[in-house]
Amino acid sequence: MKNGIARSPLFYVGDKYKLIRDIKAHFPHNIDRFIEPFVGGGSVMMNVDANSFMLNDINSYVIAIHRMLCSYINNKNDFYDRFFNLAKEYGLSLSFCGHTVPDELKKTFPKTYYAKYNKSSYNLLKEKFNKEGKKDIVKLYMLLIYGFNRMLRFNKKGDFNLPVGDVDFNKNTYDALEDYFTILQHKQIEWYNEDFRVFLRNIQFQENDFVYLDPPYLITFSEYNKLWNEQIERELLTELDRLSELGVHFAISNVTHYKGRINEAFIDWSAHYTTYPIKSNYISFNDNTIKEFNEVLVINY
Repeated sequence: MKNGIARSPLFYVGDKYKLIRDIKAHFPHNIDRFIEPFVGGGSVMMNVDANSFMLNDINSYVIAIHRMLCSYINNKNDFYDRFFNLAKEYGLSLSFCGHTVPDELKKTFPKTYYAKYNKSSYNLLKEKFNKEGKKDIVKLYMLLIYGFNRMLRFNKKGDFNLPVGDVDFNKNTYDALEDYFTILQHKQIEWYNEDFRVFLRNIQFQENDFVYLDPPYLITFSEYNKLWNEQIERELLTELDRLSELGVHFAISNVTHYKGRINEAFIDWSAHYTTYPIKSNYISFNDNTIKEFNEVLVINY
């Protein structure tokens, strides 16, 4: 855990790991239930204190990975044994355990040697995962860890189709997993896999509930945002107005300006609440560079 902040072992692109201190500073001090309709990798919930957690994501594979990891909380060594044995079985590099790539390969491909070394093994693992019905979530997590930009990406047929990345299981991965196992051991969590509208409508809100939302960003470009549109954005904002009328406290992260694009609907809506600028670390899936844009946190309390 660096500087007292834990990072999710899902390593979500654009997660709030580097921003959590700024965001958390605006959260209520006393939270009974911490409610996240878009939990993603979970970096925010890992760094929040609450009596219980209701965590949701529409991506069934994201929730499946969380549930799988949680199943190993009390026997994490079994997880490491399974993961490391799979890596050895498929011939993937494992720098954490000292199994790195040959020096000659590092000299020939100084920036991509992990990708060169792992490509065929990774593709074999990917093929096996898809052919087996996409049910082995440890294999899916392995594909994420060794995959390009550590994304979860599936094609129209439903097959995992991310190419290999220039990464492997290293000490950072191990440390993130250790933090996850340790922190979640002391949290009361309920996992949900629903549309955010269904998820929020089914909650009987109580005193000191707090809802944090980090939805797909309407005006940015990433895999995560492809199914999001202006109509869904407006429905989300309407839902937040409903929560406010019920007296439920919420905070929402969003982007107002990006590469000349402006989220007018969100800006107009946020005028009724309190807005704080947040220094962003957003990285585009397409070009992997930090972009100039305005990210904000809007609260209703």
